[in-house]
Amino acid sequence: MIVQDVINYLEELSPLAYAEDFDNVGLLVGDKNNKVNGILVTLDTLETVVDEAIDNNCNLIISFHPIIFKGLKTLTGKSYVERVVMKAIKHDISIFAMHTALDNALQGVNNQICEQLGLSNRKILISQSGSIKKLTTYVPKKDAETIREALFNVGAGAIGNYNHCSFNVEGIGTFNGNENSNPTIGEKGITQHEEEIKLTVTFAKHLEPKILQALFKSHPYEEVAYEVTTLENKNQHIGMGMIGEFENPMDETSFLKHLKLKMTSKCVRHSSLLEKPIKKVAVLGGSGSFAITAAKVAGADCFVTADLKYHDFFLAENSILLADIGHYESEQYTKNLLVAFLTEKMPNFAIILSKTNTNPVKYL
Repeated sequence: MIVQDVINYLEELSPLAYAEDFDNVGLLVGDKNNKVNGILVTLDTLETVVDEAIDNNCNLIISFHPIIFKGLKTLTGKSYVERVVMKAIKHDISIFAMHTALDNALQGVNNQICEQLGLSNRKILISQSGSIKKLTTYVPKKDAETIREALFNVGAGAIGNYNHCSFNVEGIGTFNGNENSNPTIGEKGITQHEEEIKLTVTFAKHLEPKILQALFKSHPYEEVAYEVTTLENKNQHIGMGMIGEFENPMDETSFLKHLKLKMTSKCVRHSSLLEKPIKKVAVLGGSGSFAITAAKVAGADCFVTADLKYHDFFLAENSILLADIGHYESEQYTKNLLVAFLTEKMPNFAIILSKTNTNPVKYL
């Protein structure tokens, strides 16, 4: 098992292609070809976490938050970030961060919050745009079925709850190969008229390398005519936040107590009670003030998130209950999610849940 093998598994859960543009995810420290002795899973990579990895003979740390977020200009140990990186390099420990890639994953951070709270009928709150692409290509009519199947086999043509989706238009293609060509149909120097299918399929953007590889491998032409475009369609399986429902509504006070208990929060800051039952709940792990409007539009009775500022609570406007459970508290069970996922993929490998509490916020 090498680092890249573990990364490949993690990409199945949350492809890095769906991380936000501002983020810094992926392999931050180490060589992807290094052999892995053991894996330590943490929310944050601090010096004490690196020490924990050393003590447990783990040379790969899977971290939710990236220890390197902005560029490092020096490595002198003057900050906790530099000290972590220096210690990891000294002990040949790799660090891989997932952050918003896992935030945007269907089975990621926010699904885990829903699981903790007992919410069902879960859906993405803010679907990510630009995550769906479209391939248009032109294929000989007799080869269309073979090429379609090759594309479907690597994930093309999946739309929501449907697969093997494509659009096909018959027409006549023309081409004339020069003296350096080697046409599989027709002869060089002679214009060929060929019955072709204009084949169109959509696909998730992280699959683009596999889609093109399948196209080139299955297409009979020496030169394959194709185009890839990015769609603005929303992807219902990728995006920030999640919304779900309780089978039986709760009154607001009971819900807040339930929230505090299930998320082991020391303190729940909330907006004014509205004296209405809580059935539909939107959640977003980490700093989620940007999603308040989306939660209201989705018809949520309550929005659970973290890092709300004083003026953010005014945005409730007597139409929704806002609940801030704390940043660490909202994301803490992400570690458990990753350990469970990797253990299922690698049942006989050393995968350790970090015991270090990395929450920098303390309560009196």
